[in-house]
Amino acid sequence: MQNGIFITGTDTGVGKTVVAAGLVRLAASLGRRVVGLKPVASGAERTVDGLRNEDALALAAASSVPLPYALTNPFCFEPAIAPHIAAAEAGVPIAVADLVGWYAQATAGADLAIVEGAGGWRVPLHPEGFLSDMPEQLGLDVLLVVGLRLGCLNHARLTLEAIAHSGRCRCIGWIGNRVDPAFARLDENLETLTRLLGSAPLAVIPPLPVPTAAAAVDHLRWPALARALGSPT
Repeated sequence: MQNGIFITGTDTGVGKTVVAAGLVRLAASLGRRVVGLKPVASGAERTVDGLRNEDALALAAASSVPLPYALTNPFCFEPAIAPHIAAAEAGVPIAVADLVGWYAQATAGADLAIVEGAGGWRVPLHPEGFLSDMPEQLGLDVLLVVGLRLGCLNHARLTLEAIAHSGRCRCIGWIGNRVDPAFARLDENLETLTRLLGSAPLAVIPPLPVPTAAAAVDHLRWPALARALGSPT
């Protein structure tokens, strides 16, 4: 495995899955052997094959390298609550070492991995640590999804500072997602985010009638994103 990008967000509900699955789809169209991964997910349905999380299924559907579900999403919990609480209730510890080992196995046949986090950057694990410990140990690049709504300026800047604080991950940029169509002063807020985050957005996704990877991908075809995803050597 040559390259991995960890998708984090300013909060929950900011469109990480739409962006992550859209990027997987875009990378596949560029000829990459790409896998979309969801290490930890809470909020799943019981099926004949076991628990299945909608976000993980969307990432798998966009991938160009097929994986068993257990490799796409190794920790899956039924209740739609904070993952560390769901894991504690299920009696399932989540160790960073296990996530690092899983990542090596899940990406063995790929040259690019798009890994979607859960919630924001510092989501706790059970019994200790944070989900962000995984990309930090692996040295993954990080892409920040900013949900464009009231409060995003503070959340975006604090998230960037937390990513930079470890010194192990590089934030390669940010994508704005218009989760609130009525968000006032959009242009001014985008200008402020550009100043606070030190770069212009790699893309801005408009309100989507149906928020799917297929609907998002056309809004992700910005040259800077194509360069970040690269093409096979």
